[in-house]
This record gives sequence, C-alpha cells and structure tokens, in this order.
Amino acid sequence: MNRTLRIVFMGTPDFAVETLKSIHEKGYEIAGVITAPDRPAGRGQKLRMSAVKQYALDHGLKVLQPTNLKDETFLEELRALEANLQVVVAFRMLPEAVWSMPAFGTFNLHASLLPDYRGAAPINWAVINGETVTGATTFFIDDKIDTGAIILNEEIPIGPEEDAGSLHDRLMVMGANLVIRTLERIEKGEVSTTPQPKVEQEKKAYKLNKENCKIQWDQPVALTHNLIRGLSPYPGAWANFHHNNKKEQVKIFSSKIADRSQPATPGMPVSEGGSLYIACKDGWLEILEMQLPGKRRMQVKDILNGLHLEREDKFS
Repeated sequence: MNRTLRIVFMGTPDFAVETLKSIHEKGYEIAGVITAPDRPAGRGQKLRMSAVKQYALDHGLKVLQPTNLKDETFLEELRALEANLQVVVAFRMLPEAVWSMPAFGTFNLHASLLPDYRGAAPINWAVINGETVTGATTFFIDDKIDTGAIILNEEIPIGPEEDAGSLHDRLMVMGANLVIRTLERIEKGEVSTTPQPKVEQEKKAYKLNKENCKIQWDQPVALTHNLIRGLSPYPGAWANFHHNNKKEQVKIFSSKIADRSQPATPGMPVSEGGSLYIACKDGWLEILEMQLPGKRRMQVKDILNGLHLEREDKFS
C-alpha cells in the first residue's frame, strides 16, 4: 500500500536544486522549501537569494528562510506545513526538534560513500586524496553529523584527470536519482536501513579554508596535482608568486604531471616553449590554467605572452 508523502525540502546551493527539481517533476507534494537567508554578494554587496530559493519561487513553492533553526517561531511555521517527511541536501546541521518532527523521518543525501568523507566538502576531498571511486548515500539523520542509518548508496568512478567541478555535476544528477529511489521505497513502506560500518581510520571531509587550499611545493608531484584538481573550479588552490621583487597570490586551476627529470628546488618555475613548469618534491608539474591577482582565470600559454620569468622568480 502506497503512503501519501508530504515533503519539506531543505537545501541551499546548486547541488541541491537538481534533487528539488527531480522531486517536483515526479509530482511529489512539496509542502515547503527551507533554505538559507539571502546574503550579500558581488562588488555591490547586493542581497542574493540561494539557487534553491530561486527554483522554489519560479515554481510557486512556499519558502522559509530561518536564521535560527531552534527559534520557536520557525518551529511553529515548520509544524504548520504538516509534512510527514523531510529531505535534506547540502544544508546545515539540524537540531533534533527539526529532524525528529515528521512521522516518516528526515533523510539526507550526502555526496560520498559513508562512512567515508563525512563533513563539509566530500567531493573535494575524494579528489584531493586521489580516490578512484566515490558515490552518494541517503541516510536518516540522527544527532551527529552524517552518522545515521544508510538507506541507499551508489558508486561512481572518478576519472584520473577529473576535477571537483566535473565530479560535482555528475554526483548532483546521480544523487537526485538516488533520492527519488529512496522516496519510492518510503512511499511503498519498503524502506530498510543499515547501520554505518565502523572503520579504524576515518577519511574526513574537512571544511575548506585558506590554509588547506595552499599548495606546498615540497610535497610529491602527484599529491600537488590532486590538490589542484580537487579544488577546481572552487575555491581554487593557491600559491605565492615571487616576481619583480613582489609577492602576490595566484590561483592554479589546472595542471598535469610533466615528463621532466632534472632536479630543482621545489617551487622553482621554468618557462619553456609556451609552457610553465614548477618543480615539486619528486618531479615537475605543468601548469595549464592560472589566475593572476586582479585578472580572470586564463590559459597559462596566454599569461606567458605578457609575463617574463626572471631567474630569481619562485612559487611558495
């Protein structure tokens, strides 16, 4: 016997829109959409709505934008929606008063094969760590972060040169399909769960910050290459560029491991035949796309047309 689902959806970025769109287009009843408050963005710091809010408004869905998920006024508004299921994609940690509210529970879509890569940036860290396989998981939320009982999961390969942006887009579509399959099971009353296995050494998906996005040129070339592709296109791996007696921060978005063998100090650059190579601990990286301060992201061959490297130049 099919249950009638009345869903509240919670999410904020583009990654969540694909799932909301799939739920809406499949004809499920969406009682409301919870998303982040509008935030100032751009040079003019004008308020900008989230991607999820934009989709919801475009399709006539009710939107709530709480600043405090424990606020009693918000909790009353949420109860008034009379949802029996909540679906969460790329939102924030929920208090128990929220996740325990609906009769059929609250489930989350996470972009990793749990228990691996619990946390804020699972797509980035899977690439940074050189994984060849990742995936997505739906699970019922409990009182900790990304620890609840697994409903469904699905694997996806990571290409050897794939960056986080490409993987994000593929997981976004695959994850939306996984959510629909999860809804179908809950709808039919056929959902079963599996506790997350205990692992000796957890693979973490730490929040990205300036420190862990900085390139360390004294690391092995393969690790440096993986860091760059794991942070591309956002937020971008960065390094200091010492040139013309100045130190400026640059972002590097694309690279490949070069077939060069001559020894060099890590961070030493070489410009050769329209290409830029930078020495790492055990090899050389060819830099393909870079962004100089105040400039847009560009192909390095175009940057080198107006940049002459000096002997004392270096990256750090």
